[in-house]
Amino acid sequence: MLSIAVIGAGRIGRIHARSIAGHARARLAGIADPDEAAAGDLSTACGTAPITLDEAFAAEAVLIASPTPTHADYIERAAAARRAVFCEKPIDLSAERVRACLEAVARAGTTLMVGFNRRFDPSFAELKRRLDAGAIGRLETLAITSRDPAPPPAAYLAQSGGLFRDMMIHDFDMARFLLGEEPTTLHAAASCLVDPAIARAGDVDTAMVTLTTRSGALCQITNSRRAIYGYDQRIEAHGSAGLLRAGNARPTTLEIADAHGFTTDPALPFFLERYAAAYRAELDAFIAAVLDATPATPTGADGLRALLLADAAVVSAQTGGVVGLDAPG
Repeated sequence: MLSIAVIGAGRIGRIHARSIAGHARARLAGIADPDEAAAGDLSTACGTAPITLDEAFAAEAVLIASPTPTHADYIERAAAARRAVFCEKPIDLSAERVRACLEAVARAGTTLMVGFNRRFDPSFAELKRRLDAGAIGRLETLAITSRDPAPPPAAYLAQSGGLFRDMMIHDFDMARFLLGEEPTTLHAAASCLVDPAIARAGDVDTAMVTLTTRSGALCQITNSRRAIYGYDQRIEAHGSAGLLRAGNARPTTLEIADAHGFTTDPALPFFLERYAAAYRAELDAFIAAVLDATPATPTGADGLRALLLADAAVVSAQTGGVVGLDAPG
């Protein structure tokens, strides 16, 4: 049984803490958060106790669900203590800071897994399995759609790093995961169509990115901070022998037909509901990586590559040009 401390009692920390508390192969060592009331409430709900940061790094493993600016420091501290680490994305908003952090993890020889949970969504994971099995032949085009129901609060946007580093970074990881090869060029276009306040903050709320690969396969990613019909999460892969499509999740499969046509439930409202199974599956994978020495993926290198794609998208959107991408190394 793996002892795991959670750092961060916000939305994502609550998801992970509850999953750990109910896991057959893990024990929740406690919750650490500067907000003592939040840490206390979550600890009570999960049958554990609030702990200090020092106590968190005494557990066998640390799950980092704190604000982004703390991630790299906490990873390095856990690595120095030879603790296994699960960290929510991104590791940091600076690629150089991420590289330094990964060097510290490599020197320590500890486990680091990054929270790109969408790889573990049952539908997306099955699409990947069938793609790799050759179900549609050679992959030619990949389309990834990700639209939030509404923009996040202004306070969150101010520290998020922007749409490309905060929101589309998930889709960059999914693109790499499904393409099976690194993109070689990137072109981004972005606008502010949802909320003028986002533009005043120097960010965008609507964006499209096209990736090309050495083999010629193309990937298009579409993001928006607005979808009035729910949390829009879809992937379509087209190949030489067919098509794979993973659509939106809904509360039920019920369909009603009447004089107005066919009606279904709307898409699930947001990521908490849409990716509930994915969060549980990625926790299973992390625990297995530590206890059974299975591969810990997504890795820190995956986190760095996704951030580099986000950085390139910022440059492309600002300049209007195509950005060439360096090979991993």
